[in-house]
Order: sequence, then structure tokens, then C-alpha cells
Amino acid sequence: MEFEPKIRTASTGDKTSFAYETARKRWPIIITQAIDDVYRTTGQTDDAEKREEGKKIINDLATLKYEVQHDRALTPIPDDGVSDVATYNQILESLDKPTWLNVSWLFSECYLYRRISTSFALSTHWKNYDIFARQKIKTFRSSRPAVLELAARYKDLITQLRSHTGETSEEADKLLFTEMCEICLWGNATDLSLLTSLSYEDIQKLQGSEARKKSEANILVNDLEEVYKQLVEAKKAGKTERVVDIVLDNAGFELYVDLILAGYLLTAGLATRVTLHAKSIPWFVSDVLPGDFGALLNALAAPVPFFETATEEEELQGKTPEKLSDKEKEELSFLFQEWSILHAEGKLGLRANRFWTGPGSFWRLVDPNADEQTKELAEDLRRSELVVFKGDLNYRKLVGDAECDPTTPFTEAIGPLGPGSGINVLALRTCKADVVVGLPKGMDEELRAREGGGGDSGARKWAWNGKYAVVSFSKGA
Repeated sequence: MEFEPKIRTASTGDKTSFAYETARKRWPIIITQAIDDVYRTTGQTDDAEKREEGKKIINDLATLKYEVQHDRALTPIPDDGVSDVATYNQILESLDKPTWLNVSWLFSECYLYRRISTSFALSTHWKNYDIFARQKIKTFRSSRPAVLELAARYKDLITQLRSHTGETSEEADKLLFTEMCEICLWGNATDLSLLTSLSYEDIQKLQGSEARKKSEANILVNDLEEVYKQLVEAKKAGKTERVVDIVLDNAGFELYVDLILAGYLLTAGLATRVTLHAKSIPWFVSDVLPGDFGALLNALAAPVPFFETATEEEELQGKTPEKLSDKEKEELSFLFQEWSILHAEGKLGLRANRFWTGPGSFWRLVDPNADEQTKELAEDLRRSELVVFKGDLNYRKLVGDAECDPTTPFTEAIGPLGPGSGINVLALRTCKADVVVGLPKGMDEELRAREGGGGDSGARKWAWNGKYAVVSFSKGA
């Protein structure tokens, strides 16, 4: 059994791809922002040793930025005491003289963030520092209107689910499940129109709503009906423990909607436990670390200082944040209480695992020669009714970032993670990279022909901006 795709994978050397665009333009900006963050924190500390270490980290990051911008060779990662260093360096050694603009996109981007984390891991005072924490918090705070809107809707939903007695329409239940998953899929304020109403009667009316149809038209593959059937059948079978795992993507508002989905699944009885899987090091700027979970709950527990205290930028602009109403404070408090209780009862858990920040595809999850920690993770996932992989990077790792024909079935594209793996895989992904599978014949060509879609350039530009999405399911049994 092979644990990496044998066909060509996305490369930073392909000038028609988003990989090239990312390596040339985005990575230097990301490293610059990281340097600015460390510089700012270094200037705020009175600890002389921490200041000196901060200066060294800034120098390391500046060197990394130079290497990226000048297409230098990728060098071995220094040993920082973590076992995955050997894995990264073994892959690096197997490559043919890789440079930043001539290498596997998936490997090099993972390598970039792993290199960044090493500078901190080798320090004394910065080991657990998250260079992206400021950005994540700022982004969540800027999502205030959407946060408040969803808090109100969620409180209504949970109250209705608990008070509703008697038989409900199976079609309405399925539609509600679909709505919650689609909110989790899009994960941004522009799609709040999907939650116009959450009463059982109004949910059914949503099926023909213009807002819903507009959003659904951009979901190119949608296997949610099959997923719903999977969860309902497990419930009807009377299984006492029914776990749903969610492999997280972004912190902030996206984590917020992930928690909304988790709370809904537990309250609706579609799961008895939900486990959230976070990253163990700062990763791809906005990915969830365990600390982000705590930061979000703290913001909900004390919303007045979080949302009403002016930021430095607001103070400079003479802006004063709007006060929260008593109703808004009550609704945010409701969320905090709900999720805190679920967490305390063991129904809502959070785990971090080094596997998620490893190089290459997720196919290694089922490698019989994997380390014990990975084998334990795989066995846990096999016991799950559903493993939800959120976001673009997780999707790329599921399909190995391979340049498959876009009509390749998802169950085939995910290789050994497909049927027979024992893992029920659901990918909730808004497209932000070239690789995509499971499309009907002719759809890729049709999307390329649209304005901004790429046309005859050879680039699949329609898949770069997050406008389109895929919801793909593979039953592992």
C-alpha cells in the first residue's frame, strides 16, 4: 500500500497555479507579519533574556524570508527535540535539489511553518508563543455582527430543540442538519442569510428561499444527505456512544461556527460526543491551537471588555465600540454556559496531535508502519461515526494535493483513506487551491469559461477565491 500519490502533485514551480502565486507573494508577506509581531512583543518585555531571544528569532525569520524571496534551497530543519523533524528531513533528502520555487507545494508550505516553529521551540522564553494570536483575535473581534446574529439564532434553536415534543418532520430535521453544516462550511458572515429562521415550520420554507438557493448553487458537490443518513442510522441502531470528530481549520469565527455545529449535533442527539482536533504549533496563520479554544470561551464569558474595549487602531481613529445590549450579553452568556457545560461533562473535547502538522498527505494515517501515536489516532477515528475535515488544507492533505482529473471520484482520490479504511470521511471545503475532485463531467471547463475562471490560461482560477465549495463523503466501512 502506498501512502503518497504516485501522480504529479501541485508544485510551486507551476506558474499557472495558485501554488506559484502563494510562494512568490503570500509567503513573504506572512513572514513579514510574523517578524512585526515578534518585534512588537520584544519591545513590550522588560525581560532582557527574552528580548535577546526575540532578536534572534527576528533574525531567523528574516533569513527565512530572504531564502523564500530569492528561491534558495530548502535546508534541513534543526533538531528541536520533536520526532517529526526526522520525517521532514528524510523527505527533504529524497527530493531532487528542492528550492522554494521548484518543489511540492504541500510539502514546502508545511515545511515553511515547521521551520518557523523551530525558531521558537529552540528558545527558552518563547516556546509556547503564537505569532498569529493577535491576528486571530483581531479577526474574531471584527466578526462581531455575525457572532451576535448567530448567538441569537443558536439560543433560539437550542431552546426549540429542547422544548419540542412529539413527532417532527424527518424532512425538516434533515433540512436543519443541512443548514447547520452549510453554515459550518461557509464559516463567514455573508452566509448568515441561511439562518433566516430556525423554527421547524420555517425551516421547511427555507428550502425554496433565494438566499439558500444562491448559496447551494456554489456547492459543486454535496453529499450531506448521505452523511445525515449515516448519523440517523447509528442513532436508530441504539448505539450508546456515537462520536463525531471534527478536524479543525481556522480559529476565530470559523471555530465559533464549528462549536455551533458541535452543540447542535449533541443537542439534536445526532452524536453523544464531539471531539475537536487542533494543531499543536502555529500553523498556516489562522489554524486552531488549544489556546484559541480558551480565548474564544473567555471572549464569550466576558463579552463587554472583549467587544467594547477600543483597540489601538480604534483609539488612534477616535472610534468607540458600540455597547452590547442586555439581550446580546445574555445570548453570548448562553453560548458560554452551553459549551462550558458540554466541555465539563466530557461531551465536547479538544485534542492536539503532531500528526496534523506533519508533511505530506493524510494517507500516512493508515500506514501500518506509522508511529504509535498515529496508530492510536487512527483507531480513535475508526470508532467515530463521522470524521469531519474542515477547510482547504485538510482537503488537500486528504487527496494528497495530487493533480487528479477533476472528475475522479472523491472515494478514489483519497486513496487508502477511502472505502475499506474504516474511517468515515466528510470534507467540508471552500475551494482555495487548484486541486478538486468529484466534479461532474464538463463542470471544470464550464467554470473556467466564466469571468475570472481562468479561461485558456491553463489556470483553474475559479478554485482560488473561496467562492465555490465541495462537501464530499466517503464511507470507510
